Amino acid sequence: MHSHPLRQIIESCDRAISAKDFDALMENYAEEAALVVKPGLIVTGKENIRKAFIAISDYFQDQLIVEQGEMQVIEGGGDALVIMETKLRFPDGQGGTVETTRRATYVFRQEKGDRWLCTIDNSYGTSLLDAETA
Repeated sequence: MHSHPLRQIIESCDRAISAKDFDALMENYAEEAALVVKPGLIVTGKENIRKAFIAISDYFQDQLIVEQGEMQVIEGGGDALVIMETKLRFPDGQGGTVETTRRATYVFRQEKGDRWLCTIDNSYGTSLLDAETA
């Protein structure tokens, strides 16, 4: 069985995040996209998303590694809802490494020429419902 084209796009985004190649990363976002930086903090627009990814990389001492696990894609009306496991590895600040898995949700829009662009990037998925945002 062939994987959905969005898996390759998301995996290339993960490699770009891990390599700090933010120019390549931004090629996959719509101009008006939104990124959940953390519960209660959402940025919109490619330039703000780029700045957020740089700040996230700095926060994790340029050592954030992002990979994907299981994935489901639901398409309708030229959009796709992606529900997947996002696996993160980063330094714990004490010489060790933290490994965590989130159940992320992403929304992509299909453009002309079958190109997919991310319009909503929410690596926290439905756990946002449990987060205090006060």
